[in-house]
Amino acid sequence: MSRLSGKVALVTGASRGIGAAIALRLAREGADVAITYASSPDKAEAVAGELRATGRRAVALRSDSAEPHAPAQAVARVVEEFGRLDILVSNAGIGYWKALEDFTVEEFDRVMAVNVRAAFTGAQAAAARMGQGGRIITIGSCNADRVPAPGSTLYAMSKSALIGLTKGMARDLGPRGITANLVQPGPIDTDMNPADGDRADGLRALMALGHYGEGEDVAGLVAYLASAESRFVTGTALTIDGGYNI
Repeated sequence: MSRLSGKVALVTGASRGIGAAIALRLAREGADVAITYASSPDKAEAVAGELRATGRRAVALRSDSAEPHAPAQAVARVVEEFGRLDILVSNAGIGYWKALEDFTVEEFDRVMAVNVRAAFTGAQAAAARMGQGGRIITIGSCNADRVPAPGSTLYAMSKSALIGLTKGMARDLGPRGITANLVQPGPIDTDMNPADGDRADGLRALMALGHYGEGEDVAGLVAYLASAESRFVTGTALTIDGGYNI
């Protein structure tokens, strides 16, 4: 596969899980890939090693998306390292699950900083450096459209904000030939939400397919959106949830 040959991609929050799967798929498609991590340098370097094993250039950058200027700084470092940036995948995200009245202001600020502000400022910085054919892809959640259980208010709100961000970016960047799209995964088997976890049976019961997805499933959709095949797709939210939201 070489749909992304000659391209440079940045995937945030890619030391594990969905982000790592996306980074590896983009490398296998021919892109040079930079990844960011907040607190797991060993895991991030291991992922970077896998990326290099595909024959592509790769670098792991420490960048905490909760820090106001970190996303823009990461973009600048990628351009310095590789000379360009064609694809931004804003994947970094966090969540707290508890009753509405139990959330603190500090938790609110942190979730919004990582899940929303970082996606916004990262896209700002990336768009300033992208040319025709640039791709901005944000990883949200199917909980933006449906919240089937209590405790998800703050997380769902932050992911819903990404819908408006994506539509606005698509309008702003369309005249420059840059697309912006949102990918909304449902239950994906990761260490944060394992298919054998305490909540897994309840989540499977809500899915038409009756089983969790894999990181590679999300990565395949992202690879399509990053490629020239998706050139007429922009401003949309694509849900990949095994029928969780139907």
